[in-house]
Amino acid sequence: MEKNQYGFALTFSIIVSLGLVSFLSCIAAEFKRTKNKDLKLDGKLCYLPGSHAFGFGIAALVCLLIAQIIGNLIICRNSSCSREKGNDCKSRRPRTASILLFISWISFGIAIILMCGAVSMSRSQPYGKGWLDGECYLVKDGTYIGSAILVLVTIGSTLGSAITTKRQSQAEKDQKIHAQKTEVDVFRAKKSLGDEAMPPCREGLSPLKAEATFSFSFVIGEEG
Repeated sequence: MEKNQYGFALTFSIIVSLGLVSFLSCIAAEFKRTKNKDLKLDGKLCYLPGSHAFGFGIAALVCLLIAQIIGNLIICRNSSCSREKGNDCKSRRPRTASILLFISWISFGIAIILMCGAVSMSRSQPYGKGWLDGECYLVKDGTYIGSAILVLVTIGSTLGSAITTKRQSQAEKDQKIHAQKTEVDVFRAKKSLGDEAMPPCREGLSPLKAEATFSFSFVIGEEG
């Protein structure tokens, strides 16, 4: 039990750390992105140098992706459904956990799309090539900030779903343990009552002989 608690706490800390790194990387990328002053024109041709936002954006993407994968693995592991009852998984999962998981994947998808586009624009855009059809594109103000907010929503929703599922799983385990203890107590009580109902054995006689003697004495008593 304690080992599982420590493992869950360690995994929880890893997810939080990855989410924090992703968030801070997005903030750093917002300040390091290319600006209008970096744009250079040569007639109809344009040029934009690469920026440090590319590296920060990649770091944010990787950390968010790993955190999301680990979080969903925890949710699946702590899910109350078993392999034999896989069809009943959705019905037994807490509704709150399902809602949080849905929010997590929606925000995760939007964050990935935003960051992928912004990271791609943060690379060098040479003359004649640009970013698309020979034209240069700048990352819009607030794109990385919006991505950072979505990272927080994703991580928070994933952890909330994981915690809710963990509590549900632990509650079901406790119920099973309590039910098993109850069954054992009932079995022991029945066994003790059965032992008390058996006639006492006389010295030098086996239980079967004692029972036969008891029955014979009972029959003689009736005839008398």
